[in-house]
Amino acid sequence: MSLKKTITEKAHALGFDAVGFAPPYISPDQQAELRDYIAEERHGGMTWMAETLERRADPKVLWPEVRSVIVLGTNRAPLSSTPPPADRGWISAYACNRDYHDVLKPRLKALGRWIVETWGGEAKAFVDTAPVMEVPLAARAGLGWQGKHTNLVSRTFGSALLLGEVFTTLEIAPDSPGEYLCGSCRRCLDACPTGAFLEPGKIDSRRCLSYLTIEHKGPIPLKMMECIGNRIYGCDDCTGVCPWNRFAPPAREEALRPRPELSAPPLADLARLDEDGFRTLFRGTPVKRIGFERFRRNLLAAIGNANDKALAKVAEAGLDDPSEIIRVTARWAVERLR
Repeated sequence: MSLKKTITEKAHALGFDAVGFAPPYISPDQQAELRDYIAEERHGGMTWMAETLERRADPKVLWPEVRSVIVLGTNRAPLSSTPPPADRGWISAYACNRDYHDVLKPRLKALGRWIVETWGGEAKAFVDTAPVMEVPLAARAGLGWQGKHTNLVSRTFGSALLLGEVFTTLEIAPDSPGEYLCGSCRRCLDACPTGAFLEPGKIDSRRCLSYLTIEHKGPIPLKMMECIGNRIYGCDDCTGVCPWNRFAPPAREEALRPRPELSAPPLADLARLDEDGFRTLFRGTPVKRIGFERFRRNLLAAIGNANDKALAKVAEAGLDDPSEIIRVTARWAVERLR
């Protein structure tokens, strides 16, 4: 069998749902878009984006020996943009079970080792913690196209693919790039509650609720606080409304299916958690990495939006907290509830 066919079959056997092959190439236009994103400071507090700019813009700067990129996709469907009731927390669907980095990375490494043992050369495995422009590479590998929401869209899996890559020194014939099929649809752009999209394919992360609830380390800007709604971690609005999602089958990976206790947990229950309880409830999930302080910040914002006077004491308890981030958010929540 051909090199591509055997790699594809091995990848499917390891649990990947989509496989494509691309050259280690990012177009000048895509590099320019990345540079503009950094120059205009739309990356906010994600300083590593600027620090790794040159490696991110060119795979051959990241690893000069790379000759081919194998892009792997893992389905995490179903997606939803329908919020739970205001008195319950809304956690992004991908974060309601095992951290996908922990699921994908061992499989990517296993595929890389198998390629080296079977076909020779060298290989390196990456998930999105590495400076790799995953979506352009996935689109070039034929897994789909970069949608107006800047994420990958697949004809088979909609906006539900989690991506990883294996870089190899082997020369592998690339697949045909994915065809752009968004057409005139702008559901993702219109769904964004903060207007974070400046235009199709151009986002200001500083206005993105995923950024504000996950990556942003300070107090959430007051003008954005109401937009948080009951989101505790992340936001699925733009990906959840993608019409291509209707073709996506449910995820076959049990570790990526939401745990019942993390699907719309009551805000009152979350408010009773101390730091140990937080670590226990969210052990092994992406939520744990934001830490207890940011979790409490997000929770207080959600409480302020809940219109539930019974939660006022929770907000008032944060007014004298040692953390300025908590005090600022608690003050806003108390004023909202009053």
